[in-house]
Amino acid sequence: MTDATNLLDLAALDAWMATHAPGYSGPLTATKFETGQSNPTFRLDAPSGAYVLRRKPPGELLKSAHAVDREYRVMKALAPTNVPVPPVLSLCEDEGVLGAVFFVMGFIPGRNFEDPALPGLAPAERTEIYDQMNAALAALHKVEPSSVGLSDFGRPGNYYERQFGRWRRQYEAARDEDDPAMDRLIGWLDREMIADDGRVSIVHGDYRLDNLIYASDRPELLAVLDWELSTLGHPFNDIAYQCMQLRMPTGVDARGLEGVDRAAQGIPTEAEYVAAYCARMGVAEIAHFDFLLAFNFFRMAAILEGVKRRALDGNASNPEKALRLGALAPTYVRKGLEAAEIA
Repeated sequence: MTDATNLLDLAALDAWMATHAPGYSGPLTATKFETGQSNPTFRLDAPSGAYVLRRKPPGELLKSAHAVDREYRVMKALAPTNVPVPPVLSLCEDEGVLGAVFFVMGFIPGRNFEDPALPGLAPAERTEIYDQMNAALAALHKVEPSSVGLSDFGRPGNYYERQFGRWRRQYEAARDEDDPAMDRLIGWLDREMIADDGRVSIVHGDYRLDNLIYASDRPELLAVLDWELSTLGHPFNDIAYQCMQLRMPTGVDARGLEGVDRAAQGIPTEAEYVAAYCARMGVAEIAHFDFLLAFNFFRMAAILEGVKRRALDGNASNPEKALRLGALAPTYVRKGLEAAEIA
């Protein structure tokens, strides 16, 4: 983390916290997490405890992106459910305070795993970590949106058609050069678009290991983070998204499991992981999984084009990392074509 004294108006934030964060007492200090490419994220420390602040980035932003207000709303709504989320304290929509919309939540101490291979852990602990991750995802998808006040959190029906259109537009707005491979993937998804089957749930939109916090001394999942892309949608997209990510190469940026002997490491195979999820959801199988995988590879490539665009425009939270991540977009496109079996 880096000192954030010059990135936040601490005096203005201290005054806001005093009236909007129950139990708060200052003064406070701030450090910036190196993670949080989309929305800059800061740790706040004060005599009353530790907090986390998420804010929109500066500069001109793509429409509907960086929705920290939606992150706040969904985590607050899920607090009484079986889905582990951090305690959210308050949302500030007055841009006059810090220059952007932001929210503050409680800091959850624990472990955050960036490498899905979980090096240094025993196989049994790896197995439990993946099982906890699987169980939390199923728990999320079993929450009835109307029961937590989220019946209007998105438009139900035609999820893939709407999401495809959205990310196609975002990609076109962010791309800086032609990519025939991406055009080919887009064309396949357009032709093979699957029909809506009526399933609707709250979806996370970026469900993966490095967006989770586990207890420091045991494989217990304490909190699911980074809800920026959450909406009402098709539950099976979250599980396909996670499998998509794990099909990527290993490494700091790709964070996949390609080539890893999962059985030897105590990590479930893709088939085992999907089967466990299906058992928890009470379904026999997930149809059109090739389409779901290809769609998620496309969507992630589109997101990374946006990350690269912010770096080129000078709006990225971490420009160097943003350019590295943006360079992965062609790999996601290639993997999408492989999932569609048209590579």
